Amino acid sequence: MPAIDAVDFFYLSMPRVEDIGDGSQDALLVRVAAGGEFGWGECEASPLVSIASFVCPLSHSACHPLADSVLGQSLNDPGDIDRIGRLVRARSQDVLQAAHTFAGIDMALWDLMGKRLGEPVWRLLGFTSAAPKLPYASRLFGDSPAETLAKANEVRALGYRAAKFGWGPFGAGSVADDVDHLHAAREGLGPDGILLIDAGTIWVEDVERAALVLPALNEVFATWLEEPFVTGAHGAYAALAERSGRVKLAGGEGSHNLYMAKQMIDDAKISFVQIDAGRVGISISKEIADYAHARGVTYVNHTFTSNLALSASLQPYAGYADATLCEYPVDIKPVARAITVDSILPDTSGMIRVPDAPGLGVTVDPMLWGPYLQDIEIKAGGRTLYRTPGLG
Repeated sequence: MPAIDAVDFFYLSMPRVEDIGDGSQDALLVRVAAGGEFGWGECEASPLVSIASFVCPLSHSACHPLADSVLGQSLNDPGDIDRIGRLVRARSQDVLQAAHTFAGIDMALWDLMGKRLGEPVWRLLGFTSAAPKLPYASRLFGDSPAETLAKANEVRALGYRAAKFGWGPFGAGSVADDVDHLHAAREGLGPDGILLIDAGTIWVEDVERAALVLPALNEVFATWLEEPFVTGAHGAYAALAERSGRVKLAGGEGSHNLYMAKQMIDDAKISFVQIDAGRVGISISKEIADYAHARGVTYVNHTFTSNLALSASLQPYAGYADATLCEYPVDIKPVARAITVDSILPDTSGMIRVPDAPGLGVTVDPMLWGPYLQDIEIKAGGRTLYRTPGLG
C-alpha cells in the first residue's frame, strides 16, 4: 500500500519581479513522491506564504500544518485524493492559505495517479473523450490605446481567433480612455475575432461606474466583461448583469473553494465561471465544472502561468464539448516557460488539444530551473521548518 513519502516545494522567480498583473513572474512547484513515483503540481499564490502553510507549527485543532494531513497518507486510487483533501479542509481550515497550497498538492497527486495507472487525468475524472478548446490569447492592455492596438494586431497576425485584454490602465482612468482601449482592441483583432475584456476587479462593487463602459462593450461586440467587481460582491454582479445587454459577465477566479464558486454561479448571475486549478486544485475544479454545466453556466479555465498549470486547468472540463474557450497565456515570463520541457500548442486548426499522455501529459525538468530557483530557509524556535530541497 503506497503512502505519500515526501512533498517538496520549489520556489522559482524572475530576477526582478515587476508590479504588473502578470502571475508568471514567479512560481511555486510541488513534487509529491509515493511508492517510488512522482507527480508535479503548481500553486497559484504567494510562494513563501504557501510553503509556510505546509510547515507552520500547530496552533490548534483546526490550524494544523498541511503536512500533518498529507505525509504518510495512503495513495491507492483517485478516491484517496478526495479523502486527503477533506482531511486538509477539516484540520487546516483556519490556515487561510491552505486551499491554495493544497491546490498544487492535489494537482501533483492527480499527475502521479495518472502516471501510475497509465491514464490522462481527464479520463480518471470520468470523461471518455477530450474535446478541443479554442484558445484565447490572454494579454494585458497596453499603457496606451496605440499599444493595445499593436498588441491586438500581433494577436491576429499570430493566428488567434480570440483574445482577452485586461488589467493595465483599464478602469483606472476616464471612461473615454476605456472606450479608446476597447475600440483599439476590436480594430486590431478584426471584426470576426472573439473579444474578451478583463477589468481585474477595478470597480470593487461600484455598479454605476462599471455600467458606463457597457455601451462601448456592446459596440465592440465583447463576449464578456470579466471581474468588474471583487469575488463575493454578488449583488453588484447581479445588478450589472441585468443591464449588460449582449455582453455577459464572467468571474470566479477569486473563488477559493467549491462554495464560493457555487455562490458566484447562483447569486452573481455570471454566464462564464472561471476557475484556477492552481488555486483550488483539480478535484474541486471538476466539482465546479459539473455544477456549472448542470446550471447552464459555461466553465472556462483560468491560468496565466506555465504549461504545467495550463494542462491542469484543462483537465476538469476536458470532456465538455459545449465549453469551448480556453485561456491561453501568450506573454509568460522565461521562468514559467522553463518549468516544462514541452508546450501545449495550437494545432493546424487553431485549437488546443488536452494532453493524452498519462498524468498531466507534460514533462517537468528541474535541470532547466538554474537561473530561477530560490534558496529559502524557514526557521522557528531555532528549528528549521523548511529548506529548499535538492532537485534529485
